[in-house]
Amino acid sequence: MEAVEVRRSARARRWRLEAPWGAAARLTVPRAMSQAAVERLLVEQRPWLERQRQRQVPRLGLEQLDVSESEARIAARELVSSLAEEEAAELGVAYRQIRIGNQRTLWGSCSPRGVLSFNWRLVLAPFEVLDYVVVHEVCHLRFLDHSQRFWQFVESRRPHWREQRDWLREYGGELLAFRAGE
Repeated sequence: MEAVEVRRSARARRWRLEAPWGAAARLTVPRAMSQAAVERLLVEQRPWLERQRQRQVPRLGLEQLDVSESEARIAARELVSSLAEEEAAELGVAYRQIRIGNQRTLWGSCSPRGVLSFNWRLVLAPFEVLDYVVVHEVCHLRFLDHSQRFWQFVESRRPHWREQRDWLREYGGELLAFRAGE
């Protein structure tokens, strides 16, 4: 039976259970929730947690990679910069800066000031997945939201974007858990 880290939060309005790849499960609960209620919840959610863990079998072969984080960051910067430059030129938009980071939950983001940020681990994903994330963020330079117009715009640029999004949903947890050597 796996231990679950319980976090009490003044901001939490309801409970949230997470089973991150390669890390202890976390249960975030409102500060006022009683210990008895927390324990009941853990018992009720045990089957869900066990199903999540059974699905977390390494499938990407990342443990066999001999790559340092600095090498991966350099490769990610080169690929992302090239793709973003090309896509931005085609769309007639401009970005201010590209950042390559170590985000724990995000693949990419676009700030209102035009800063595009990307997770260095994208370089370990199939090229089409990295390409989709870059195009997604460059499209935010035109629509800084996830409105229907935004998604139509993404689709006009990458008609098969759902396949890449689905790949990230399927394998993203394993990718985010990857720890490179130095």
